[in-house]
Amino acid sequence: MQVMANTQQAEETGADARAQRWVTKLAKEITAFAKERGGADGQIAYLGQRGVRLVLVGADGGWGDLVAPSRDVAEKAARKAGVALHEKLDGDLAARIRTGPYEWERMAGIQLGGPKND
Repeated sequence: MQVMANTQQAEETGADARAQRWVTKLAKEITAFAKERGGADGQIAYLGQRGVRLVLVGADGGWGDLVAPSRDVAEKAARKAGVALHEKLDGDLAARIRTGPYEWERMAGIQLGGPKND
């Protein structure tokens, strides 16, 4: 019984260490994004087995996203980076997002206003 308990404890410690490395890595990326964009806010969306998507919206309207293995990791990374999280990507947060030619060509190319698909 003691061997099983020690094995389980070692696995939990390893998982905690991996999660902390994820938090540190993501926090660095979030901090760099926020610094470049004059600040940032975020929103977390569930992706399924892959984890969660953390959408970042800069004060200047620039945006990007990161994938984290869990909501807990994403929340801890955002908190460590000093980024406020919103429940939904709507209202004022969504209104701040500015798109450019890349987004029109890649994601909305066949919609009204995008390049023609000839």
